[in-house]
Amino acid sequence: MPKIEFFPLVTEDGKVIGKATRTECHSGSFLLHPVVHLHVFNSKGALYLQKRADDKDIQPGKWDTSVGGHVDYGEEIEQALRREVREELGIENFEPKFIFRYKFLSNQEAELVHSYYTVYDGKITPDPVEISEGRFWTREEIEQSLGKNIFTPNFENEYRKITLESFFTNSKL
Repeated sequence: MPKIEFFPLVTEDGKVIGKATRTECHSGSFLLHPVVHLHVFNSKGALYLQKRADDKDIQPGKWDTSVGGHVDYGEEIEQALRREVREELGIENFEPKFIFRYKFLSNQEAELVHSYYTVYDGKITPDPVEISEGRFWTREEIEQSLGKNIFTPNFENEYRKITLESFFTNSKL
């Protein structure tokens, strides 16, 4: 029998107010639950993106943020970030830098996204169960593909926020 995953339920400022199962959170209930994102840039300024596996319950087969995952009930945000990065890309030694936190609504869920970035030139080993492929994209490649149903809506939304912060144009990131 599969393990039941519990996510914390939070207010828009991140305060934990309860818990719910993954199924409850993804069933159109719009229970606000926290997630973590990490944008992995290489030293040349390209951004690593992952292509979601075809059997994912949300946005299968779409290109997405380098790492994205749910915070488990009882887990701190940075613990979840490090766990997700290790599980999805096999990266253990990195320095996350906080970008921003925002509420994201899709057609079936509500997430409180904690977004970080890092600069990393080491080995990346994508999880073959979660990720069908991954690679670094230049800013030009991303911008030419926006709005063409290649990326998840959440990635496109967050990418626009990040480019406003000038991460691609800041050579020191």
